[in-house]
Amino acid sequence: MSDRIPTSRVTLRFLAAPTDAGHSGSVSAGRVLEWIDKAGFAAAAGWSGAYCVTAYVGNVRFTRPVEVGDLVEATAEVVRTGRSSMDVIVTVSSGPPRTGELVEATRCLMVFVAVDGDGRPTPVPTFVPRSLGEELQQQWAARRAELRTLVEEAMQGQTYSEKGTAPRVTLRFLAAPTDVNWGGKVHGGIVMRWIDEAAHVLATQWAGDPSNVAIFTGGVRFYRPLRIGHLVEVEARLMHTGPHAMHIGVHVRSGDPAAGADALAETTYCRTVFVRINANRRALPTPTWVPVSDEDRALDAHALDLSEIRKEFDARG
Repeated sequence: MSDRIPTSRVTLRFLAAPTDAGHSGSVSAGRVLEWIDKAGFAAAAGWSGAYCVTAYVGNVRFTRPVEVGDLVEATAEVVRTGRSSMDVIVTVSSGPPRTGELVEATRCLMVFVAVDGDGRPTPVPTFVPRSLGEELQQQWAARRAELRTLVEEAMQGQTYSEKGTAPRVTLRFLAAPTDVNWGGKVHGGIVMRWIDEAAHVLATQWAGDPSNVAIFTGGVRFYRPLRIGHLVEVEARLMHTGPHAMHIGVHVRSGDPAAGADALAETTYCRTVFVRINANRRALPTPTWVPVSDEDRALDAHALDLSEIRKEFDARG
């Protein structure tokens, strides 16, 4: 019998580098998502003692920017377990290294699944709260699981076809060896960075201004692994515009390049919200998109439904 003691909490600390900057000058949301995934993986692997894959990332709200040169602290903590799954809360905080005063920039819930050498789910130790704080976090994670179910049900039945007239952008490239994770597949954080980049291109084209940032990314569902050397297609489609916000749905598809683009299978889907900002990081008005087709109107309503579902759950705590 192994005498390994599971660890439920991991903290990564480092400086935000100039290469982490996005087009706004601050660290890009895509890079922060990469950090979130790495910290979450470390906590999940430390608890399970196994290789883990990212299954879901939910409700990432970027409340403040992370600046280049900031000291960054990404803390991940396992708060709830299933048979082979682990709910992990990840918090990213940052601040000037000269003071060491770190302020929270974002917090989210991730779900990881432990797998064996053949990629099949494998059991993990049961997490039992040892304090009132851990018990409250576990209850919060359970409520977010309910939210996740409602979001997935709302997503089912939505159509993204050529009948839609909404603006869209598609990026295509090969998954490179530098994108690899510890299991030989593409790192989940890299996929989330691609999502952010495709959405940024679309937001830039629609608003006519590259000074835009992600303020929310949610419902990131990983359906299947993405392999190194495969052809990758990241499609961002405008779903809804508000006075300042652009709601964008992003699909990631991949497959053997020898099979052609028609053989690509969906690997990841999520919704992200971008806003255009000025030099003082104040939100600027965005051009209004008017749905034309039935599919357009359905997706526009879908974006509003998802926002209302999340608002209701956020109000409940």
